[in-house]
Amino acid sequence: MREALRVAQAEARSLKELSGLERAAILLLVLGEEHGGALWESLDDDELRKVSLAMSTLGTVPASLVEQVLADLAGQTNRLTVVGDYERTQELLSKLLPKDRVGPIMEEIRGPAGRTIWQRLSNVQDHLLANYLKTEHPQTVALILSRIKAEHSAKVLAMLPEDFATDVMLRILQLDTVSKDTLDQVEDSLRTNFIANLSQTTRRDAHDLLAEIFNSFDRTNESKFMEALERSAFKSAEKIRALMFTFEDITKLDPNSAQALVRAIDKTDLAKALKGASESTKNFFTSKMTTRAATIFNDEMAGLGPIRLKEVDEAQQKIIATAKAMADRGEIIIAKTGNEEDVVLE
Repeated sequence: MREALRVAQAEARSLKELSGLERAAILLLVLGEEHGGALWESLDDDELRKVSLAMSTLGTVPASLVEQVLADLAGQTNRLTVVGDYERTQELLSKLLPKDRVGPIMEEIRGPAGRTIWQRLSNVQDHLLANYLKTEHPQTVALILSRIKAEHSAKVLAMLPEDFATDVMLRILQLDTVSKDTLDQVEDSLRTNFIANLSQTTRRDAHDLLAEIFNSFDRTNESKFMEALERSAFKSAEKIRALMFTFEDITKLDPNSAQALVRAIDKTDLAKALKGASESTKNFFTSKMTTRAATIFNDEMAGLGPIRLKEVDEAQQKIIATAKAMADRGEIIIAKTGNEEDVVLE
């Protein structure tokens, strides 16, 4: 029902409702890398960012609207439907531009984890959001805090000056229906002045960085360097170990996330990754398959015969990378329980 409503709303959109950037994004998606290369190369970095942002948030564009855009631009129509999202935008840019140009553009678009600007704000550290909102008008702050998670709003309000926070709460009580134009302006301001600058103004936690580095080691180097770190900085080593996401941690996924991951990963990689794993780990994965699929998978794993430890490590790293990518897109939730709180990979 919800999907049908979303499709109906998409079909209801007209050419007049599309911005120039959205029309350009649709055209570039239709042209693809083969025919649109010259256009991409002619854009400067600022234009690239704007068009890429518009493309990554298009969603599904119905054929009728694609035809209107093409007819408006070239007077010709084709029965085409294009989908503009983060993955397709990144894939297209990667084929057309150097990595050092693609990386910053996509990082700026993605920002903190989340598909919408409001989901992203809910993943921004409390003190960073509070510091930004201190300089905004109370009415704007009221609108913003009314649209993000309540627990996050509470933490941010507690960090604002008391009089300012009280004014914001009073304005939240009086909030009426907000026009689309006003909401678009606030979202654009947040995206341009706050989200896009987060990567430039925040320093990544060193323990988190090292945890990711350790995740990329093969098991020999991981063991060697962890032992060395434990001798020199035991407490830091413990914190890094708690932050690390290992292949065994996949068994802690919730049922829905586990099933989504099993559907997404290559079964040959999984068969290699489970070589030498405990029965409980093997059962965790096969329990997410149908009986027939699990039987076929077990036969395939048995048919592999002996394989090198290096191949096992490589297969496990591929699955870990897939899990992290899915978590970044909000498709699954990966959490580890530490001494004080759950650490969610973003």
